[in-house]
Amino acid sequence: MALVIVMMCAGCAHKGKAPVVVKPSQPPSPPVEEGWTEKGIASWYGEPYHGRRTASSEIYDMHLMTAAHKSLAFGTVVKVNRRDTGGDVVVRINDRGPYSKGRIIDLSRAAARRLDMLEEVQRRLGDEYVCVRPDVLVHLRQQSTE
Repeated sequence: MALVIVMMCAGCAHKGKAPVVVKPSQPPSPPVEEGWTEKGIASWYGEPYHGRRTASSEIYDMHLMTAAHKSLAFGTVVKVNRRDTGGDVVVRINDRGPYSKGRIIDLSRAAARRLDMLEEVQRRLGDEYVCVRPDVLVHLRQQSTE
């Protein structure tokens, strides 16, 4: 009987801790030159991402003036000009994206509102509503030092 109990306990014992997998941090983005601009299509995102963690580890707040960019360093501040209306907004990069082909920047809902993008024709992609217009010009304002 004692042998059975010992064997049962041995079967439940840990053979060691499970290995800890550490994801390497994202390498810093290369700096861009002063006067850098990028022309393309902007989109915006709000729900269901509000309250979720961004690629920079911040909690996404759709009411703040932030944006996602594929390569600019987190903390970089850019000015986004809407080319058809002349409107502009200054946002801080705190996330990665957009992941849809042909778009260069994903703006927070607050930034999109300031550029009058919320009333544009929208297309439903899964649970996300995104604006597939307008054409914008993104200007470097302040490069992150991180």
